[in-house]
Amino acid sequence: MSDDSNSAEAGANPAPTPAKTTWPAVRLWPGIAVVVALWAVRIWGNTGEASRTKFFVAFIIAPLAATVGLLMWWLLFSRVRWSDRALLVGVYAALAAATVAICGEDFPPMALMLYALPAVASAWVGWLTVSTWMAWPWRRTLLIGALTLTFGAFTLLRVDGMDGAFRSTFNWRWTPTPEETLLADLSRSPEPASPTVTEYVADEIELQPGDWPGFRGANRDGRVIGIAIATDWKQTPPKQLWSRRIGPGWSSFAVVGKRLFTQEQRGDEELVVCYDADTGDERWRHAEQTRFTEVVAGPGPRGTPQFHDGKIYAQGANGTLSCLDAATGKALWTQDIAKDSGAKLPQWGFSGSPLVAHGLVTVFAGGPSGKSVLAYDAESGKLAWTAGEGMHSYASTQAATLGGVEQLLMATDTGLISLDPESGKAIWTHDWKTDEVPRIVQPAVLNESDILIGTGMGFGTRRIRVAHDGSKWPIEEVWTSKQFKPYYNDFVVYGDQLYGFDGPIFLCFDIKQNKVRWRVRGYGNGQVLLLADQGLLLVLAETGEAALVEAQPKKRVELSRIEVVSGKTWNHPVIAHGRLYVRNGEEMACFELPIAATAEPAE
Repeated sequence: MSDDSNSAEAGANPAPTPAKTTWPAVRLWPGIAVVVALWAVRIWGNTGEASRTKFFVAFIIAPLAATVGLLMWWLLFSRVRWSDRALLVGVYAALAAATVAICGEDFPPMALMLYALPAVASAWVGWLTVSTWMAWPWRRTLLIGALTLTFGAFTLLRVDGMDGAFRSTFNWRWTPTPEETLLADLSRSPEPASPTVTEYVADEIELQPGDWPGFRGANRDGRVIGIAIATDWKQTPPKQLWSRRIGPGWSSFAVVGKRLFTQEQRGDEELVVCYDADTGDERWRHAEQTRFTEVVAGPGPRGTPQFHDGKIYAQGANGTLSCLDAATGKALWTQDIAKDSGAKLPQWGFSGSPLVAHGLVTVFAGGPSGKSVLAYDAESGKLAWTAGEGMHSYASTQAATLGGVEQLLMATDTGLISLDPESGKAIWTHDWKTDEVPRIVQPAVLNESDILIGTGMGFGTRRIRVAHDGSKWPIEEVWTSKQFKPYYNDFVVYGDQLYGFDGPIFLCFDIKQNKVRWRVRGYGNGQVLLLADQGLLLVLAETGEAALVEAQPKKRVELSRIEVVSGKTWNHPVIAHGRLYVRNGEEMACFELPIAATAEPAE
């Protein structure tokens, strides 16, 4: 056979060549639209006035909706081969589950929802957008790598709560928390002497003038009387007597003589602790084996102990109500308000502070079927009565005398209810429903007829007038204003003005004329006390600074400011016996206030 014939035969039957593999172009615009919409909503949530709706839409609903939208785009509209669609969804699910398991309490699921879901969605779409020039096998492999790195980054971090503007604090998870540092220090220190062999047990603990028996003082109004202090703290600054580490929690103090009572968390023990007011040394502690934590405020109890008749009454974040001997810390009785009421554990924990009146201890529980408020016999702990229908509140019962009649007030999501303190029978109710938004601040009793009800998350403040006509209690709505919307920061009243926090804005609001007098920033989401003898406000900023501000309606006049503690500070400050006591979730401190030569109220 000739070469020509071989060539002809080869031309007739050419050798087969490998088929070129083609990869469909990924349809990117739906994924890009999802991510852009997500971040637009997040930016909207961080601007303007804070509200419950904005927070939940921007930080909870938006990440969840974006995740659903991202998966729908990938599974239905991405044009990627079905095998790769299934592969990437499986990888996503496996990485998410592993991240939740590895992070544990350091970065709880709610925080991962807030931060990890938006980050992963952005990494997914972002990588595909910038890698269009790559062959698909490499894009797919590196996309899996990008998702792994993004999820993995959160396993290295710990979220240490949020501030009042919902800005989180992050730390490496291997660095010790302030609570772990405290526990390590305590493990190296000797146990305090048993109170049964000290002189403290023999003391009769009785309430004296100048004491601070519980949450926001004797009347729960943040009002300090009987003291006049020097206001130029550059010339005569408060003298720090002591400071010490403390376990996390948002309790304030009860001060009785030389004793300081508060609540805190140490590991798996929720504590009521008695400290020496002169030195800060621990006298005794009572422990319950329980722990509560959540992503915003972190771990620890939320309530403040109440002193009454030689006893301390304290409520924990999981609902344990304890009666303790104030001299020794010995438990006299305990009750579980969640069990007694059938209430579910609130999102932020049980946060109210017990109140003792007419021989009964009252607390808010939020149980169904008339078990909103519970009353226990102060001596025996036996359940005496239940009352009310409100199921959402972080406020506490408030004693008041209206129309010459003693009563208990309780602000909940249903409005304001007045109860007979002995029987629990409803005296009157004022309906102002909030669609399950819990009320937090105390109702402010202006006189024997008028009350202010403050509500955050966009609802505002209402002034009502209660009359007493025989067996009837007609109620008039005097005004409702959305210019002042206190959330968890209690306010004080001086004259015709109130002073308090509308989110991060501190303001003066004219109660009589129903209008804002002035508004300022610079204190974050802090707390405030009124020094009534001088017309002064002690403002404890969220950053731990204490400022003296004149309680006057013309303009904000700040007289002095010093740092008293460091870190996020939401706890109510206390002034007792000429001393300022402050704390947060990491430390507490005591300052001796400079006494004024003369006291003249601000105009």
